[in-house]
Amino acid sequence: MHEETTDEAATATRHPFIRSYQATDRDDVARICTLTAAGGGDASGVYSDDLLMPEVFALPYVTYEPDLAFIVDDGAGRAVGYILGVADTAAFVDWWNREWTPGFVARHPEPGPATGREPKFTEQELLDSGRKPERMLIAELDAYPAHLHIDLLPELQGQGFGRGLIDTLRDALAERGVPGLHLSMDPGNVNARAFYDRLGFAELPSSKPNSPLLGIATAR
Repeated sequence: MHEETTDEAATATRHPFIRSYQATDRDDVARICTLTAAGGGDASGVYSDDLLMPEVFALPYVTYEPDLAFIVDDGAGRAVGYILGVADTAAFVDWWNREWTPGFVARHPEPGPATGREPKFTEQELLDSGRKPERMLIAELDAYPAHLHIDLLPELQGQGFGRGLIDTLRDALAERGVPGLHLSMDPGNVNARAFYDRLGFAELPSSKPNSPLLGIATAR
């Protein structure tokens, strides 16, 4: 007869939960970003540096506004999902130009060697995104000044944590008086689009088929 070990018992009783971001989560946030960056799948080894994607789509957020970052904790202190937000996208762009771009350029002065993997974005396109935060200045910022990035590892998906994270961020933004929240997404990620539709996100006027832009009020 199999006797359950202490480690197995501990694992069986762990329950993931949503909590505020902590500085010790930074490496996990970078890891989750990379593991979900290929249309929701693993982008490890796609670029010359696995930190390139997180340095564009995750780490600036927890550096700038860590109190608007929320984590799914696996029950043992390890982050397995996150939502990252900024309340004022225009102010974030100003900060990015002053504080993030110089270090980003120093760390990534030019594209690295090809990896042989076929990425959705070329390495040069990612470098351009890291150097040109103005890409985030959408026409609808007055009504939807906040924006988000959300990623969950596959084992957490379909359990309600995505909705829980978005509700948590919306509530935090509403408390600050922020009226609306927006996101951009991969048009090929049909599961994500269905999820956002269920939550009540709607296409914004400046949305494009190859670059969907969705928004929602923070009030629930």
